[in-house]
Amino acid sequence: MYRHTFVPLPSPIPITPLTSLSGAALAECLQASDCVMIYRNKPADCLRSPLLETMPTQCQQLKKGYGECKRGMVDMRKRFRGNQPIAIGSKDGEAAVTTSGGQLYAGKPAFGEVVKETAGREPVERDWREVENEKERLRRD
Repeated sequence: MYRHTFVPLPSPIPITPLTSLSGAALAECLQASDCVMIYRNKPADCLRSPLLETMPTQCQQLKKGYGECKRGMVDMRKRFRGNQPIAIGSKDGEAAVTTSGGQLYAGKPAFGEVVKETAGREPVERDWREVENEKERLRRD
């Protein structure tokens, strides 16, 4: 009669290449850590509270970045805006300094050079139509 075959449905939240790379880096860091290699704890246990403080700083940063990346795939605001750039110096109450502000579009800030600072004494730029009309008048004469 009818043969039922299992067809897997696509995942509602696709794993981005950046998330999979940061997950692979976290797994590599966990496998090389003392918590797993020497003390023979499970990697999942090493990522939890009592043992997480004994992990190297790099592994802790990778865990935080991986968690933010996964959370960014679920948060609708971040799905459209993208994850925020990495902040420098946001630990222990220091001021966070980002290298570039705002959204990125093809690797460049989306609204980088839209607003020009003026002192109010700059000459008004002529409209391109006025320039073309003047060229045409000069050509006719």
